[in-house]
Amino acid sequence: MTARTPALTVAALPDGAAHYAHLRQLAEQNGLFDRQPRYYAYKISFNMSLLTLSILFLVLVDSFPLQLLNALVLAFVLVQISFIGHDVGHQQVFGSTRKNEVLGLIVSFVFGSSRTWWVEKHNLHHANPNDLDLDPDTDIPMWAFSEGQALSKRGLYKLLSRYQAFLFYVILSLEGFGLRLASVLYMLRHDIKYPRLEPVILIAHITLYVGSIFYVLGGWDAVLFIVVNQLAIGLYTGSVFAPNHKGMPLLGRDARLDFLTRQVVTARNIKSSPLNDFLFGGLNYQIEHHLFPSMPRNRLKEAKKLIEPFCLAHSIPYREESVLESQKSILRHLHAASAPLRMKAASPAP
Repeated sequence: MTARTPALTVAALPDGAAHYAHLRQLAEQNGLFDRQPRYYAYKISFNMSLLTLSILFLVLVDSFPLQLLNALVLAFVLVQISFIGHDVGHQQVFGSTRKNEVLGLIVSFVFGSSRTWWVEKHNLHHANPNDLDLDPDTDIPMWAFSEGQALSKRGLYKLLSRYQAFLFYVILSLEGFGLRLASVLYMLRHDIKYPRLEPVILIAHITLYVGSIFYVLGGWDAVLFIVVNQLAIGLYTGSVFAPNHKGMPLLGRDARLDFLTRQVVTARNIKSSPLNDFLFGGLNYQIEHHLFPSMPRNRLKEAKKLIEPFCLAHSIPYREESVLESQKSILRHLHAASAPLRMKAASPAP
């Protein structure tokens, strides 16, 4: 770990497993793991209604400037729907695994991604948060999260990493396209849970999405609508997920932390407000979510009342920042991690 990477100074918590079991028992006794059918019925109904309105607007309104605004609305609702896909991946919505799987596949069709790719990648991340060797979210070609990663970059990736703090939001906006590409590549290279169904779902999504927009708008208007929509999806998705762990301590092979401590020190919460809770889909309670992944998102705020005092009492760093503070932290970390590349570029030739 270099001086430019957030330092990990906390040690493993003695009897960490017992402490975690006690916290989980308290959460269960307070009903925080109980299914929330009314809440999720509302979220699904609200988002599907907004999606329907966006589609009707696309078909009925003959004004391209307004359609560009609609592209932003469509991006917002698709990301909101993807949050439901995230929740069913953690078995939050239904008590039945089968029902969660069915809803997850429906969300994959609406949003346009591979169900298996997302669940397997995300579960691996949850098991190994910010582990440079095991967390797939720390192994992204365009980003360097440590000086070691920065120095290993070559070609275009090296150039992008050198100025990654300045290019952060530009590259983040490409995440919408990246999610689709990653889904396709994963299905081509790996065994997937639904080998016949998942490709059909993704092809059907792309066909309906692209075909409908070109049928209604046609030509360059359709192209611009899709570009604006996908860039907005990427920027929104990335802006929600990046604050969760980016700029937080990174772990390596030598890390010896218990589950509870590992999950807390590698995560960052975003300060709660009705607006943040809505826009972040509950992921602003990232610490509580990582400790209790199957807890319905609308119960995480109550879990925070158990977790934060516990961490304070046991000297476990509990990081919570505003949206703006989190963005500054991320940019500072990315700029520091890529510093060796800029130093090498500035060094005069011998």
